[in-house]
Amino acid sequence: MAKHGKKYLQAREKIDRSRLYTPEEAISLVKQTAYANFDETVEIHVRLNVDPRQADQQVRSTVTLPAGTGKQVRIMVFAEGEAAQAAQEAGADYVGTDEYIQRIQEGWLDFDVAVATPQAMGKIGRLGRILGPRGLMPSPRAGTVVQPDDVAETIRQLRQGRVEFRVDRTGNLHVPLGKVSFTDQQLQENLAAFMDALMRARPAAVKGRFIRRVALASTMGPGVRVDPLAAQEFRVSE
Repeated sequence: MAKHGKKYLQAREKIDRSRLYTPEEAISLVKQTAYANFDETVEIHVRLNVDPRQADQQVRSTVTLPAGTGKQVRIMVFAEGEAAQAAQEAGADYVGTDEYIQRIQEGWLDFDVAVATPQAMGKIGRLGRILGPRGLMPSPRAGTVVQPDDVAETIRQLRQGRVEFRVDRTGNLHVPLGKVSFTDQQLQENLAAFMDALMRARPAAVKGRFIRRVALASTMGPGVRVDPLAAQEFRVSE
C-alpha cells in the first residue's frame, strides 16, 4: 500500500470518504485540498460499465472545454502545400512531413497533439509504433485527421481546449478538466461539457447503468467521490 505524506493526509481529512458529493461540492473540495506549490491540474476519473475488449463497447470521442484546459498545447501538423500554409497561419507549432518524420524516428517528441491531412497519412503511417502508444497518432475518430480546409479550425479548437478521451483497458477514463486556479464556475462548465460529451459517446451495446463511479482530484491531492447520477445529469445554471 502506498505511503502518503503529511500534507496529503491532512488534505484527505477534509473529505468524507463514505460520502458521494455533488459536482459543485466536489469541485470546491478539490480546490481546498490541493496543496502542491504549482498550479495543479483538476482531473476527472470515471469507471464505466463497458468491456473494452469488445469492439462495440469502445468509448472514444473529443470535447471542447468551454474554459480551456489551462495548458499551452504544442501542436504538430503533418501537411504539405496549402494545408501546411494554413496550419502555419493558424499558429501550429510545427508543420511539415519528411523533416519531422525523420526527427520523430530519431526520438524527437516535443509536441502534445498531432494533426494530419489524409494526404499526409500515407507518409506518417510508419510512425504508428512510435506515436500510437503515446496517444499521439492522428486518427479520424479523434478528430485529428482532417481535410485541408479544416486544418485552421482544428488548430483553433485545440488551442481553445479540445481534448480527446478514450476508455483504457480497465474500463476507466482519465481526463483533465482545468487547473486549480480556475474559478468554480469555470470548472463546473468544463465538467458539464465533458459529461455531456461522454453521454453522447455511450455505445449502443451497453445495457443498464453506463457510469459506475466518478471521482475528481487534483494532480497531487486525494480523490473526491462524486454521485454518478448527479454527475451524469449535471448542468451549469445560467
